[in-house]
Amino acid sequence: MYSVQFLPSAARELSKLEPAVRRRLARRIDRLAQDPRAGAVKLRGAEHTWRVRVGDHRILYQIQDDRLLILVIRVAHRRDVYR
Repeated sequence: MYSVQFLPSAARELSKLEPAVRRRLARRIDRLAQDPRAGAVKLRGAEHTWRVRVGDHRILYQIQDDRLLILVIRVAHRRDVYR
């Protein structure tokens, strides 16, 4: 089982979302701790960065297998997440 940590900016982005969206994202992040690559797509040009879709929102994260850690980098709407 992996542990999940957030960058401060990602935690702020998550806290600003509506409660229903925040709950859906939190459930998906909890599932990442069990299997971080299930349903995920590796981003091109970024060696350790993955993304997961949750409706219109995206979760960008890094997997550190040696430390069993998932570092959430961004949580945002799909139109803004890659900027």
